[in-house]
Amino acid sequence: MTSYDMTELNRESQMGAVGTETTDREVRRISIADFEERFDEIADELWAAATDIGFFQVVDHGIPQDIVDGVFAMANKFFHLPTEVKEQFPLKKGTNAGWEFASQVRPSTGTADQKESYQYTKPRMDGLWPSEDELAGFRSTVEDFEARCWKIAMDLLGCFAVKLGLDRDFFTKAHDPSSDTYQSTLRLLYYYAFPEEMLGDHSIWRAGAHTDFDALTLLFQRDGQGGLQVLPGAEMAGQEWTPVTPSDDAITCNIGDMLMRWSDDKLPSNFHRVRPPREGESLDARQSIAFFAQANTDVLIESPEGKYPPLTAAEYLAQRLKANNV
Repeated sequence: MTSYDMTELNRESQMGAVGTETTDREVRRISIADFEERFDEIADELWAAATDIGFFQVVDHGIPQDIVDGVFAMANKFFHLPTEVKEQFPLKKGTNAGWEFASQVRPSTGTADQKESYQYTKPRMDGLWPSEDELAGFRSTVEDFEARCWKIAMDLLGCFAVKLGLDRDFFTKAHDPSSDTYQSTLRLLYYYAFPEEMLGDHSIWRAGAHTDFDALTLLFQRDGQGGLQVLPGAEMAGQEWTPVTPSDDAITCNIGDMLMRWSDDKLPSNFHRVRPPREGESLDARQSIAFFAQANTDVLIESPEGKYPPLTAAEYLAQRLKANNV
């Protein structure tokens, strides 16, 4: 394991404190309507938001609301299948493909996240789909939505490529869904209803503090299902967390470790977490859907200014997945 990886894990292991919450930082909402006509303007807005806090929300993104609602409904049906059905599609360790149940342990907390999830990574799905009898339309719904997410992610990464002085299609070529080396992942997430007796237990988190391993994450959330918080670097010492307000119409986006490395740290990958409910808040289950844009396994992540040694995306992700027990 490289010194870079150890540094990241050491940082994460120190992120288990409750900390405080502040609303002084803004998670900006950026319209990407008329994307081609407004490309330069949008690129400037994305860069300003990403270099400030590492998180932003995009609206007017072009995925119809009924499509988003339909994916959430389908995911809910999947997670309510009998356990013995879901167990037929187990997560293949190190592949980001299949179903997992309360198995992800964060270095920040040392306890398992209170959730289950289903990962779709296009070339790795043999034997991991429910049949049409078990859940009609599941596969086609997931495949269609992943393709829509990929398009938005590539548009946004195109903006960052230009701002970094690269060809606009630099990251699109690095995330090629037609290749067997493709490893971007769509993740359906279901956070369990929170037991009242666990309120105030600071060792239990819906998702412990972590950074994402990928280049760019797109996160779909539901109105009223809060809990996501981000810790910008400037607030790290005091652990002042900024809440990210969920909404049906916005995609919450954040820079991942891979893009931070690719940009010589110009674009920060910041810690975030999903806190448990507090007294007086809803204890109901929480859903979200995440798309992780991860460069194809054979792509070389090469730091333009030489800050980090080059390594392939496969090598990088293997190190991070192993360290996080995924």
